[in-house]
Amino acid sequence: MTQKVLIVHGGELANDVAQQVVARKPSDLSTSVVLRNASERPKQLMEEGRDTVICFIIQTIENGAPTEEGGTCLRFFKRKTHPEDLLKNKFSYSVLGLGDSNLLLDRQTTSAADCNQSAQELDSRLQALGGTCFHELGISDERTGLVEVEPW
Repeated sequence: MTQKVLIVHGGELANDVAQQVVARKPSDLSTSVVLRNASERPKQLMEEGRDTVICFIIQTIENGAPTEEGGTCLRFFKRKTHPEDLLKNKFSYSVLGLGDSNLLLDRQTTSAADCNQSAQELDSRLQALGGTCFHELGISDERTGLVEVEPW
């Protein structure tokens, strides 16, 4: 059973969305919810056990790059020195990507999938490291009002 939900946010918009998620937590829910900046020692996330769900809310900015905060976390998990079973018997995870297709050249044919490279990279890397996915990858587009965030 989940005892703790840790929301790791990378970027200003991601911080705003993370705070909205916490504000909507049902008052009768006994699970603790903790906010954490993605740049705060990502290695410490490895101390979280199976009773924890980590929700990564990662913002992608121009040219498919993560924000400075999100980049710290993404670089940690992308290290080639990590064993393939790094996340085995560790926390469950979910990834929510926040992007803005207004920053892309071809705005007419782009969607949320085209502006969330950082979240897509993180999700696939966590999976490759043996992580247990709690909820499928969520991707949203600021141009469309982040409507994809609502289910979260």
